[in-house]
Amino acid sequence: MAEIKNYTLNFGPQHPAAHGVLRLVLELDGEVIQRADPHIGLLHRATEKLAETRTWVQNVPYMDRLDYVSMMANEHAYVMAIEKLLRLEVPVRAQYIRVMFDEITRLLNHLLWIGCHGLDVGAMAVFLYAFREREDLFDMYEAVSGARMHAAYYRPGGVYRDLPDSMPQYQVSKFRNKSAMKAMNENRQGSLLDFIEDFTKRFPTYVDEYETLLTDNRIWKQRLVGIGVVSPERALQLGFTGAMLRGSGFAWDLRKKQPYEVYDKVDFDVPIGVNGDCYDRYLVRVEEMRQSNRIIKQCVDWLRANPGPVMTGNNKVAQPPRVDMKTNMEDLIHHFKLFTEGIHVPEGEAYTAVEHPKGEFGIYAISDGANKPYRLKIRAPGFPHLASLDEMAKGHMIADAVTIIGTQDIVFGEIDR
Repeated sequence: MAEIKNYTLNFGPQHPAAHGVLRLVLELDGEVIQRADPHIGLLHRATEKLAETRTWVQNVPYMDRLDYVSMMANEHAYVMAIEKLLRLEVPVRAQYIRVMFDEITRLLNHLLWIGCHGLDVGAMAVFLYAFREREDLFDMYEAVSGARMHAAYYRPGGVYRDLPDSMPQYQVSKFRNKSAMKAMNENRQGSLLDFIEDFTKRFPTYVDEYETLLTDNRIWKQRLVGIGVVSPERALQLGFTGAMLRGSGFAWDLRKKQPYEVYDKVDFDVPIGVNGDCYDRYLVRVEEMRQSNRIIKQCVDWLRANPGPVMTGNNKVAQPPRVDMKTNMEDLIHHFKLFTEGIHVPEGEAYTAVEHPKGEFGIYAISDGANKPYRLKIRAPGFPHLASLDEMAKGHMIADAVTIIGTQDIVFGEIDR
């Protein structure tokens, strides 16, 4: 009789549920996973090495392209590292704008996650629902930066510009008549803040819709409950952060434990799980969307009532106003030096971290006093999560590997940095 032995299966890299170019080598006993070996490096773009050849400000757009679902959150950690080295004060209005856009970014991330996670597990409809809301959020990105995704909006010392007073509107075309346009432009009559406020009023009902589709759906629960269980102790040992750690019942959130910008001035709750399985992590992220909406609402109210500068007045870091540059010799010199050489950051090293939608996103920067980083190291939250895939998938079926990759919410831009 032939000897029965385990066989090896390649999962990805060209696989719709691999969330990027992940090659997973699975050792199987029938359909049960005995070992899962993630192979990475297929998307490697040498961001950390490239950063050493670009000026401090030129590196900001590279941050957008790390986790390309959480663009401004990546930028935030990077500019905070520069500000720490420069010992730079950021205007309060800029801090509120940053916090507001961090939470808009969290919604963008979680909406893509819930759509793709649903799609991976077999729920088609939620993907279309989630992308409906992402369009509005991309419009907010576009209104402030001119780009729907790779914004490069955060700058050392503040943000690129203040919030616009008017929202771009849809134009009549041969595909849509005047009355259709009027309906589409209804909530775009005022400023960007009006548009964001309108969105925060609508969004909780949208989250209810996702929950109607998924939370008590018996197929969804059969696919998620009891899958990929990680105990709180093991989650800590594996270096989990964000929803992966909170899903295991550990109430760790940098916005509460190590507040940065104005997170200590806004009111929100940190949801935690009980069982540490895929279903708990789903519930944590859904509640996070509701809490982000609360934070955005508070930021809108504050920004309405408090006008002010959104960029530091230090002209060695931020360019002077254009009028001054054209009339004042000193400002012209500052302008010329900034745009030819960039910022000269004092010698030293700094680590800053933000509560990124996927976990703790950290930047470790070393400066030798030049206009470029001497070294840059990125702490990507998805990397330790992916490292735990073998442990989380062992003993589960092949179909459950897809669920576990989905619950980790990995994006390869930051893992193959």
